Amino acid sequence: MARKRVIGLDIGTTHVRAAEVEFGSGGSSARARPRLVRVGVAQLPPGAVREGEVVERTTVGSTIKRLWAEHKFGSKSVILGVGNQRVVVRDLDLPAMPMAQVRSSLPFQVQNLIPVAVDDAILDFLPVDLRTGDGGEVMHGLLVAATKDTVQANTAAVETAGLRPIVVDLSAFALARAMARGDAVDHTIAIVDVGARVTTVAVVARGVPRMVRMLPSGGQDVTEAVAGALAIPLDQAEVAKRSIGVGFSQGPETERAAEQVMTVVSALVEAVRNTMVFYNSTHPGATIEHLLLTGGGSALPGLGQYLSTATRLPVSPGQPFAGIESGSAGTALAGQQHTLAIALGLAMGVAA
Repeated sequence: MARKRVIGLDIGTTHVRAAEVEFGSGGSSARARPRLVRVGVAQLPPGAVREGEVVERTTVGSTIKRLWAEHKFGSKSVILGVGNQRVVVRDLDLPAMPMAQVRSSLPFQVQNLIPVAVDDAILDFLPVDLRTGDGGEVMHGLLVAATKDTVQANTAAVETAGLRPIVVDLSAFALARAMARGDAVDHTIAIVDVGARVTTVAVVARGVPRMVRMLPSGGQDVTEAVAGALAIPLDQAEVAKRSIGVGFSQGPETERAAEQVMTVVSALVEAVRNTMVFYNSTHPGATIEHLLLTGGGSALPGLGQYLSTATRLPVSPGQPFAGIESGSAGTALAGQQHTLAIALGLAMGVAA
């Protein structure tokens, strides 16, 4: 098998991230070790992306174009990720049939399962396992429904940059590919990716995504809480929250800010905990063994320990570079690798 290079592009609320990955004869399997060819990060102006959706197409497009020029990515074809509150993921059972028939039948199967009109949604289905039912074989899997507006807004920004989105993939599935590698593929793990405005929870059992939840809170909410409590600009609050953290003793000058941080974080952690409880209760015998924290918001000091205490599970910082050969391309961004899991996983989705 010839070597193949693929570029994953992650458009977040505050940054655009891209990763170009090369695959050899092992393809993109969870046991293979692909090579990171180049990686780049560019900051977005405030408000260009809101709630995970592009609202200023020209601004985002210009940022992506600059990212390509600065890092000299080897292709203009990209795999684009989507993942926000307007993307719905549901369990779904369907009669066993070829995937082409599954996709063509989805509009008739899911009309009562999604909160938007079928005509306004882009639908897909990820088969998870095959079961025998009373009427024959049944495919169990995950239905993905994204609003057309969300997908079109993001693809339009990419096209404005002169690039070509060849596949649009769910960011949660990208997280699963990037993190459920090596030894992790033999276990059931939960990946908690704390973005600026959206926290994605992906439960992966033996390398296969089993449940996805997108929670409407993230690191930017913590920053704003600190800014309000201390009456300081957002850029200063971003720095201040790193020293305040979660669960640390504070002096009088930051005590109120610490209380506000705890209010935001405790609500988010409770939502994550409830997700874990629900999954474990519906999957006896395959319960979650470990949590991996990724995303820019995951760097908040004390968050991992707080999450571990709430869920009674071990929590570790995600290290997506551990499953690949990062070499010189990843050296400069090794300290930011927890923010690059989605971009890496997007590249891994079509490399086989």
